This record gives sequence, C-alpha cells and structure tokens, in this order.
Amino acid sequence: MMSADRTVSPDLRSWVESANDRRTDFPIQNLPFGVFEPDGNGEPRIGVAIGDRIADMPAMLDAGLLDSVEENVQRACRERALNSLMSFGRESIRRLREAVSDALSAGGPVARDPSAQRRVTRSAGEARVLAPAVIRDYTDFYASIEHATNLGSMFRPDNPLLPNYKWIPIGYHGRASSIVVSGTDVRRPLGQTRDGDKPPSFGPTSRLDYELEIGAFIGRGNAQGTRIPVDDADDHIFGLCLVNDWSARDIQAWEYQPLGPFLGKSFATTLSPWVVTLDALAPYRVPARRRASDDPQPLPYLLSERDQATGGFAITLEVSILSARMRDARTAPHRVSIGAFNEMYWTTAQLIAHHTSNGCNLQPADLLASGTISGPAKESRGSLIERTWRGTEPLTLPSGETRAFLADGDEVIIRGWCEREGHPRIGFGECRGRVTPADTA
Repeated sequence: MMSADRTVSPDLRSWVESANDRRTDFPIQNLPFGVFEPDGNGEPRIGVAIGDRIADMPAMLDAGLLDSVEENVQRACRERALNSLMSFGRESIRRLREAVSDALSAGGPVARDPSAQRRVTRSAGEARVLAPAVIRDYTDFYASIEHATNLGSMFRPDNPLLPNYKWIPIGYHGRASSIVVSGTDVRRPLGQTRDGDKPPSFGPTSRLDYELEIGAFIGRGNAQGTRIPVDDADDHIFGLCLVNDWSARDIQAWEYQPLGPFLGKSFATTLSPWVVTLDALAPYRVPARRRASDDPQPLPYLLSERDQATGGFAITLEVSILSARMRDARTAPHRVSIGAFNEMYWTTAQLIAHHTSNGCNLQPADLLASGTISGPAKESRGSLIERTWRGTEPLTLPSGETRAFLADGDEVIIRGWCEREGHPRIGFGECRGRVTPADTA
C-alpha cells in the first residue's frame, strides 16, 4: 500500500478557479479519470475532471504537458476508453497524475496563458460523459452485514444471517452488457412474479428498487491460476466509482432460488462517469470495521494487519429521489438516505483476495461492486426495500406522494464524497438514472 504523494497536498491550487471552491467534487487533489465527447458529439476522449471543466488528455499531450510520462502511457491516453490506461501499475498512474497536477496547478506552465488553458480544457457542462471503460466482467458482492441482516429478517426472521456470511465474502457474477453511465434512462423491466400461492404471471415489476454501492475498477490483472493476496490488492485497483445496481424485488424473489439473482438484476446497473484513483483517496483511508468480539476472525488468506489498519475508505454516500411531479414543480431532490462506506463488513481488498482465491483471473476494467451499503440507522439503509421495510413503511416525498418502491418518472441520484480535517473535500460526481415505463407493446 503506497503512501500519499504530492498530488494530494492540501496546499495545491489550480488555475481553474472553480477547482478551488470548497464545495466542488473535483479539486486539483482529486483528478478522477473518465471519458467524454467534447460539445456532446465527436470522438470519445479521455479526460480528467477539474472543477467545472475537463482536462483533455489528447490536447494536453499535443501541448507537450505530459512529456514526462512514459510513451506507452501517453498512447493509452489517446484511446477511446480507459481499459489500456487501467492496465498499468499504480506507479505509472501516479506519474501521470503528477504530470496532470503540474499542468493544472496555479504555478504550472499554462497558469498565465489563457489561450493554452482553453486548448487543454473543456467545459464540463458542454461535454457528454460516457462510460469510462469497456467492462467485460462484473461481480456484485454482498459486503454490508446490515444489508444482509435486514433482508434476511424480512424473508427468514428466525434465521436472518446465513451461517457462511461471517466467513466468506458473498458475491455473484453480474451482467456487464447492461451497465450504463449516469444520466441514462432505465426502462422498467418485465418479468415473472408470483403473488402468494397463485400461479406466476408475466408483466412489469411493481417493486423496482435501487441499491447504493461503490464500484472498484480493476487495474493490473492476475494470470489465471494465480491469486492476489490481501496485501497486494491495492496494486490491482485503478480506482473507485459510484454504482446503482437496480433491482426488481418481485422478479428476484421468485427466481433467485436455488442459483441466485438473474433477470431481477441484469436489466440495468448505473455507474458514475469519473473514476477516483486510490492515490486521490489515500488521505481518506481508515481502519477496517472492527468485528464484534464473538464474530469469527477471517481465515488467514483474508486477514492482513495492514488491511485491518487502513483497508477502509471514509466515503459518505447519499441517495435522493426526484419524482416527475417534483421535477415539474422545480422541487429539489429529496434525500432518502445517507450512509458510510467504511462500515462495510468486508474490505475491498478482501473482496479481491477472495475473488482470486480459486485462481480466477481478473482483468483490467473488470468492475467489482460492494453490494448495497447500509448502516444500523433507518436513515442509512441503502435500498428502498430496507428503507420502507418491504413497503410497510412508505416514504412521503415533499410533493405529498408516497413511495414504497420506485414509480415511473422517478429519478434516483447518488452522490459520494470524502472529508477530513486539513484536507479538501473530494467527491465522485453523480450517479443518476430515471425510470421510464416498461415496454409492454
């Protein structure tokens, strides 16, 4: 695990004035990577979010601002997705971050050259963000013990937590082809459901839900048949993003036994467009969650003193809902929950170590999601099925509408950020998606 570098120094300032605003998600200490189309069209380009602008990587290369970076990394910065860039090790990405930070800093080579500034940055408001990478494999975990206990209490009140949960990180293979970027509408899925003892029927889900999650993009992979130890896991993570793993609870309830989630989950997963690197997150690392005294210790392949000391991330997460009626009335989104990522039962490094423990080969741009992030308080539950307790305690929106599950026209907005005394606030941007009616034609 690397120590923090100079790119996260609290004293850094940028010539992009909006990056010096304390409220921005993207100060110069953050520098998350993504892919965008300038002016909403044209060829996709790799960029770095900085304040309300995007640093255009090909333009910075053309201006000679990244000459200190190794040539193969420079070539990767000219591609249409982050896959190649993700494949390099942490040290190569650190050197790239340093070069970008130097170019964007208030004392950098273009700080007094407005024409150069216009050439190497674009307005974020005029750009169209795209999915940051071509994701070929996606794994969704179940790493929050509060979430697992809440759902177990609803369906198995006498045995809410299955006996394997405290021993093994639970996960399943998700559907990569239906992952979409923030801002993409999500069509209400159709599927089989069953009401009590009646025969099953086919139609639109009536229990559409969101799931608040953090996603980890794999950087350097591992060869098939080899394992990634817990202590090496950070060297295989490119960065983190926000994830909404939408769920059709009624479809899932009927289909999930005996093999687990399928069509109730595979219709859509939304992720935020900007990937925050582990170097940017270094000042916000915290100890892993302390287990209860009567909980078993993880098996040796999942246990590391270093990971226990710094394996958590102090990320605050917020979910809001904006209904169609609220949108028409120009009402602000209504916050439904707020939680903390550092309360997860399993660390991100443990998820990677377990994923590869059988010799499974992870590859650059694979996405590993945490599973729903829930805490002990009602306001920290990361899904509607928990927040409304399976619909028995509906939410009331500012418009007077009530919600047990999502209605057509509802927009789910997830935000995440890190704060620490003496350091700037950094954020992940938004992960948002609006529900559109089912295709029943």
